[in-house]
This record gives sequence, C-alpha cells and structure tokens, in this order.
Amino acid sequence: MIPMNNPFENREIWFLTGSQGLYGSETLEQVAEQSKAVAELLDDAEQIPVPVVWKPVLTDRDAIRRIALEANADDRCVGVIVWMHTFSPAKMWIQGLDALAKPMLHLHTQYKAELPWSTIDMDYMNLNQAAHGDREFGYIATRLGVARKTVVGHASTEQTRQRIGHWTRAAVGWAELHQMRLARFGDNMRNVAVTEGDKTEAELRLGVSVNTWGVNDLVAAVEAVEESAVDELVATYEQDYDVAPELRRGGERHDSLRYGARQELGLRSFLEEGGFGAFTTNFEDLGALKQLPGLAVQRLMADGYGFGAEGDWKTAILVRLAKVMGHGLPGGASLMEDYCYEMTPGKEKILGAHMLEVCPSLTQGRASLEIHPLAIGDREDPVRLRFTADPGKGLVVALSDMRDRFRMVVNSVDIVDPDESLPQLPVACAVWQPKPDFHTSAECWLTAGAAHHTVMTQAVDLEVFRDFATIAGIELAEIGEGTTVRGFAQELRVGQVYHRLAQGM
Repeated sequence: MIPMNNPFENREIWFLTGSQGLYGSETLEQVAEQSKAVAELLDDAEQIPVPVVWKPVLTDRDAIRRIALEANADDRCVGVIVWMHTFSPAKMWIQGLDALAKPMLHLHTQYKAELPWSTIDMDYMNLNQAAHGDREFGYIATRLGVARKTVVGHASTEQTRQRIGHWTRAAVGWAELHQMRLARFGDNMRNVAVTEGDKTEAELRLGVSVNTWGVNDLVAAVEAVEESAVDELVATYEQDYDVAPELRRGGERHDSLRYGARQELGLRSFLEEGGFGAFTTNFEDLGALKQLPGLAVQRLMADGYGFGAEGDWKTAILVRLAKVMGHGLPGGASLMEDYCYEMTPGKEKILGAHMLEVCPSLTQGRASLEIHPLAIGDREDPVRLRFTADPGKGLVVALSDMRDRFRMVVNSVDIVDPDESLPQLPVACAVWQPKPDFHTSAECWLTAGAAHHTVMTQAVDLEVFRDFATIAGIELAEIGEGTTVRGFAQELRVGQVYHRLAQGM
C-alpha cells in the first residue's frame, strides 16, 4: 500500500531580515551575508523539518508589504521567520504585518553568539544591534496584535533550533488543514452531543472542508475492488501480523478477512480519488457494508489519515493534525477514548480503547489480527488488529465546540503497561496515568467540557500544540504538572472572557 504523501514535501519557511539604508551599502552587504549565514544554520538544523529559504534584506515599507503578499500567495510558504539584524524602524513594518496572513515567528538572535570584548567598536555595535532592533519590532507587532511565537537564542543552539522546529511543525499542520478535505460517511451517532459541531465555523477557523457522503458511495467502492487486489493485500496481512488461524487461508473465517481487505482497498481508493485527508464512520449508519470497518481504519490511520468514530469529524481533524505535526518523529498518534478506570488508591490509571479503531502506530510490537463479535452495529463480526500501546510520554488532546469558539484541551500523560495481561479484551488499547494525578486530571477535564473522543500522540510535544493554538487563534487549556482544579477553573474563566472579546476585535 502507498502511504499518504510526506506532509513536509513542497513546504518551506521564509527567512526575512530587517534593516534600513541609514548605515550605507557596505553595511547592508554585511547584513545580507550574515543573515544568509543564519538562515543556512537553520536550514541545516535537523530539528526543522522543512527548508528555510533566505529572502533579500528588507529596508523599506513597500518591499516589506510585497514580501508579505508574496508569502500569502505562495502555497509552499507555511510561515515566516523575522529577524531585525540591525535597527529596522518599526513603522516600516506596519503595512506588511497588517497584510501578512501566514504564521510568524520572531527570532531574537545575533550573528555571533560571543562578543569580541577587546576589539568591539561602534561599527560593530551598529552592525549587530538586534538587541534593540528586535525590541522595536516586538513593540509594533504587539501594538498591531500580531499573533506570533518569539524565540530568543543563537541559531546554533539546540534549544533555539528545537523551538523553531516545534513552531514549524505547527505551521505545517496549519497549512495542511487549509488544504484538507474530510469525508463523513453518513451522519454522527444519534443523540450524542460531543460529535456535533459547526462545520461552517470549522472551515472558517481551521480551514478544513467537512462534508458528508452516503455510505453506499463507499459500498460501491468496496464492491468494485478486484479479487486479485484482495489476494495481494491478504498476503501482506499474513506477513505483517500474527493472523488468527481461523482467518488464514483455508480457515473457517477467511472470508471475513478478505472482506476486511476489500473494505480497506475500497476506502483507500475513495479517499485517494477524492483527495481526502481524514474521514469518519458511524456504526449506526453502515448501509450495505457487511462489517463495521476496523482493520481498514487502523491501517489507514497508520498511513497518516485522520479518523473519527461515530461521525466525530473534530477528532478526525485532530488525528490528522497530530499525524502531520509528528511526521518523522518516534511514536504514533491515534483516535482514543477513555473507557474504564483503575481507581484503587495509589494505582489510579485510565484504560483507553475503542470498539475497533486504535492505530497500530502506538506500538513497535507485532500486532495480532483477530476476529471477535461486536454487539452493536447489527453486522457481521469485524476483523481488527489487537495490541497494547507502548509505554512512554504522551499527550491526550480533545477538540470541543463551545458554541462561540473551539476549545482544545490537552493532558500530559505517562503511557504505562497494564497492571496485568488483558487476555479477554478483544481490541487494541492504551493505559495511562494522567498528570498531575488522576483526580485532578479528571476533574479539570470534566470542568473544561472536553470530549470523550481524543487523539493520543506519543510524538508531538506540548509546545507544538501551544504554537498551533496561537497560529489558529483558538483556546488551549492545559492539564499537566502543577495544575490545580481551582487554578484551572480560573484559567477557563479568563480564557472565556478573552476569546469572546477577541472575536469582536
């Protein structure tokens, strides 16, 4: 199977340098050489997953406005890094910043990390005066209300590169959402509140086009799959997974496995032909499908597609976002749902799973491919991959529609092994200990109105979600070390006031 395209291909960050003509052409030539060198340092940094492209030094307001408009119009450009090498009077930047629609990072740096203490003179000072040039820029950006990330540090240091890399991943995620189409096969689960939401507002705020296709459109794609393609995919299953004996060739349930393969091939072709990056299904709306898609969904998520169960398109967006922002990093991302608790004092944990659809990217182990009854959906027993998520650090993230805005809630967690084996649990699962502790986490989650469908990611750092929330202008509520119930509730109240006021600005 062919995975989705690398989300970092054909993407780039533009490096913009501010100066002015006051210092003469010789100084501006030095500025250009040195800003190129800084851009090259960032372009060579493995932490930054897309090319950093240097642009000519900006010294007047017309050039600044033009480069902003060019950045807006170029789909390859996912954001701009701005640095005032010398002193760039901030009034020159007003029209450009007002026009800029791409994410911005303000890099407060210097050409050389060290000062030449014994030889420093005014020529050196005039050339290397970002210390106050960037302060001038920071003032005008704040006065104009420009959302941005500010990073302070030399371009050669690990911390600076890592923080710019985090922002770059968020900027690529933002660009991806603005090109993303999401297919809902049928509607959402009846009478469930959290899967509802304003799809028009989602396209305005997040850029994603969310629309519905009839389930029988998918059925037609499944039925059109050729037997030879099913044969080939079944052979891949038997090579990649521990396939239950009854599902193997000659086994009494082998036809069920073949139908699971047919579903995967049909779904994949539908998504590829329509240019979709995410999709949803609903066990209450299966049309002529013989099984609720399980194995197919798991493998498509492993290839980078976003998915939401029961028609939950907001979680499908989150899964795809986490896949894009975490591309190339160790660990996976998956649809997740809080199911059961271990509430023994001192041993509190959450057991998460779903009916079928947990992504195998959460484990480096070899999954088993099994078939078990499913009590809901009124269809044949579905095939699915079964495994337990690998231990390690992780985030659990939910996206909720709060009527007047979207709220993203993120909880830092430790993914752990189950206390005992789970021989009777017929689905993939994850077990985690939420921070700062079980009781505080759960109380804050409920207070925030966070969804029960989430994305679990092992790859994406919390700072990346912070950067994404800044770029998107959406509310972010964090639950982690140091969180208290009272303090969290106060943060929600302040956030609610801010975001309501911000909508009118």
